Amino acid sequence: MNDVAFVALAALVGAVIGSFLNVCIYRLPLGKSIVWPASACESCGRELSWYENLPIVSWVALGAKCRTCKAPLSIRHPIIEAITAVMFGTAAWYYGPTILLASRLVFGCALIVLFAIDLEHHLLPNAITLPGIVVGLVFSVVTEPGWAACLVGALVGGGSLWLIAEAYYRLRHEEGLGMGDVKMLGMIGAFLGWKLVILTLVLSSVAGSVFSLAILAARKGSLKSALPFGTFLAIGALVAAVAGDPLVNWYLQYFQ
Repeated sequence: MNDVAFVALAALVGAVIGSFLNVCIYRLPLGKSIVWPASACESCGRELSWYENLPIVSWVALGAKCRTCKAPLSIRHPIIEAITAVMFGTAAWYYGPTILLASRLVFGCALIVLFAIDLEHHLLPNAITLPGIVVGLVFSVVTEPGWAACLVGALVGGGSLWLIAEAYYRLRHEEGLGMGDVKMLGMIGAFLGWKLVILTLVLSSVAGSVFSLAILAARKGSLKSALPFGTFLAIGALVAAVAGDPLVNWYLQYFQ
């Protein structure tokens, strides 16, 4: 299989996986099974036919409405499917047919689900973060940066954020970060290792601070109205996974 065909096939698979991620994003916050029953309209509950489940195409063909009850279909569906397709295609081109490709795709899918759920519900489900830690450590046995760095990364990621959350609570007597953020950063460390989990924390903190200051400058809210931190962790982890090593090396050169 040539490179173009491999990337195209990966993108097609990604669109299908994106459809499944939409199921996870909708059902996990409701405590529903992600495997049963079959996909149905979120408004009237009618089970969808196979041709209504085609990624992106079905949403466009149906005019973004349920065929039965005419309720609007969330634009989240094609957006998630398109993002996942692009992620799969780009990762296939960047990593090639390797075990690291599989690791990064699993990691990317977890980040997409966590980002979307935290954005809408301010929730980071244990069903993603806890198994994600285990899966990341399993992959680390055969992928870079190695199991030792990833084990330390999981401990440093979760532990550092827990200490920050605990210090904030003792100083302000209110919750600043939830345990979901702690587990999510632990998962990120399990996949990326201790160096890149630190970079993720720095990038997400900077992004969150800039966003919060922009809200205050626009006089459209307070610091409490900022986006949940899990969304910034997902963005920071994505940057760290793709460009983390060059960023770290660029920074460290100033201390040599």
